[in-house]
Amino acid sequence: MVSVIMLTYNREKYIARSIEAILAQTYRQFEFVIVDNGSSDQSGTIADEYALKDLRIKVLHIEKSSIGHGRNIGIANATGEYIAFVDDDDVAAPDMLEFLDRLVQENHADIAICGAQKDVNGKILPHSMWDEYCIWSAEDAVTELLKRKRNNAGLPTKLIRRELFEQIPFKEDCKYEDIWICYKYMANANKVAAYGLPKYCFTRHESNNSSFTQNAGLWKAEQMREYMAAFRERTEYISAKLPELTGLVQYSEWSYMISMCDKIKTYDLKDCQGIFIELVRELRLKQEEFLMSPYIQNFEKKWMNKYVLQERTC
Repeated sequence: MVSVIMLTYNREKYIARSIEAILAQTYRQFEFVIVDNGSSDQSGTIADEYALKDLRIKVLHIEKSSIGHGRNIGIANATGEYIAFVDDDDVAAPDMLEFLDRLVQENHADIAICGAQKDVNGKILPHSMWDEYCIWSAEDAVTELLKRKRNNAGLPTKLIRRELFEQIPFKEDCKYEDIWICYKYMANANKVAAYGLPKYCFTRHESNNSSFTQNAGLWKAEQMREYMAAFRERTEYISAKLPELTGLVQYSEWSYMISMCDKIKTYDLKDCQGIFIELVRELRLKQEEFLMSPYIQNFEKKWMNKYVLQERTC
């Protein structure tokens, strides 16, 4: 059995559509756990109404907490061997679960991944799509995640063996739990099956938890510091778990740091000026290794020269 988990908070405008997309799945043998994370609107009530109509739905009402805590509650109340997470404002294609389950069963995989699109003001755009049918080892899956083309840190679009969640629960004292955790599931999987046909559609709007990542001018110091801490932990974890990827994951962290330098200066992020000084200081210490990395891009070299190698940093 597959368990589908949805965490909802104040999404009365979207949640019915998202629930109906799961109930319309061609794969029928699933349970649907909806965790109402202390909504103050009608989201929880709407979920309850659907539960009365379909016995596969279980609704849990909890006090407002972090996304990670809500997801852990959902897992604790799910029984499926494999678990899929969907967001309360997105839409799954009717055959998404069947597609992912087939990838798992045909390849005896711990994780299955499909492609996705995104709805931006009614316009459907590619989000993560590719034509190749891929079978990845843990090293391959993490490599693809670090390259950010055919794999990403988002939990939707993935069907994951329950044991991985039991071994590695969600971090609860954070706001952006996916960046802290998804790579760990990849690093601990025996096999990952991925095929980038779009079976999921993300809805982009101002209320998305990660909306600031779509608009560089919205970054705040608190958000940037959490991402920095998550990527520092990621570098340490992957370097220990998959030492052959040390160079790539270290480059990926430095790449993020120099990109933040560019955002801070380009968009005059006044809240982040102190972070800019910290980033420049650290990048100066690592400049030789970063500039000699086989993965570094030309635009990153230009940014290093502009923000780090110059005498003045502000």
